[in-house]
Amino acid sequence: MVRTYRLTDAGIRREDGPECPADAVWIDLLEPTPEEEKTVEASVHVDLPTREEMGEIEVSSRLYQENGATYMTATILNRADTDQPEATAVTFALVDNKLITIRYSDPTPFRLFASQVERRQVSIASGELAFFGLLEAIVDRAADILEKANLAVDGVSRDVFFTGSGAPRSRDFQAMLVKVGRLGDLTSKVRESLVSLARLVAFFGHVPRNDPERVTSTHVRTMQSDIGSLSDHASFLANKVSFLLDAILGMINIEQNSIIKIFSVAAVAFMPPTLIASIYGMNFHFMPELSTWFGYPLALLAMVTSAVLPYLYFKRRGWL
Repeated sequence: MVRTYRLTDAGIRREDGPECPADAVWIDLLEPTPEEEKTVEASVHVDLPTREEMGEIEVSSRLYQENGATYMTATILNRADTDQPEATAVTFALVDNKLITIRYSDPTPFRLFASQVERRQVSIASGELAFFGLLEAIVDRAADILEKANLAVDGVSRDVFFTGSGAPRSRDFQAMLVKVGRLGDLTSKVRESLVSLARLVAFFGHVPRNDPERVTSTHVRTMQSDIGSLSDHASFLANKVSFLLDAILGMINIEQNSIIKIFSVAAVAFMPPTLIASIYGMNFHFMPELSTWFGYPLALLAMVTSAVLPYLYFKRRGWL
């Protein structure tokens, strides 16, 4: 699918189709077919990267200039609100004051920015402004994801360490472990995206621009500062997730040790009664207690006493 945003006297106009008019400002290729790619390449006279080329991780393959066009590929987080977030590669190409985006997924920032453009809430008078507006939307989305992840981590932390009167007697540490694992995966993908964006903005800051008055060096430095602060917060959050992971595993070990301790104490407490029952369960002819009327009650009393005394001893020592 190819969506083209062009400037007209009435404002921004969106057109769907492979044709790219001369006044196009933003050409958005969403899961384009080979035929659509060839049509766009013929219209703007550039060679767009393939999906395989977009997936390469070398900086030289992601950030470069060729034949007067600037190509920048970043990793963008997609499906962050689901249990299976994914990091997808998106390429931004600046050609003759036009922005061309190539993507094979539909991240939320693109939908939000396109909606704002169609409602004329943001200005994309040039391809560079459209590019920078998209970057701001992507960074804002990353900030929102980190805020939600931070709240979720705080919630898990309360569930793990809160032992007050309102705390549940039995906690599902397995569910907590799964939740923390998903938060760790989400945080790592956000960090990956922010690192790629930091490289992209640094590269863009050294590229000669058609209209430096619209996207100034101050805007670039502000963007770099925002990405840097979010990267620091993501690192802090990753450390917190790692700490929670270790804490949950420690809690699981403590519970397992408590259960094993109960079984061990029970085995020791029932060992003397078992011994007494085993002795008087033998069928030897000469056993004096067998011929007395109080033999059976005496055996029962001995078994109960031998079980109670170890229990009281363990209780006094604080082992129970």
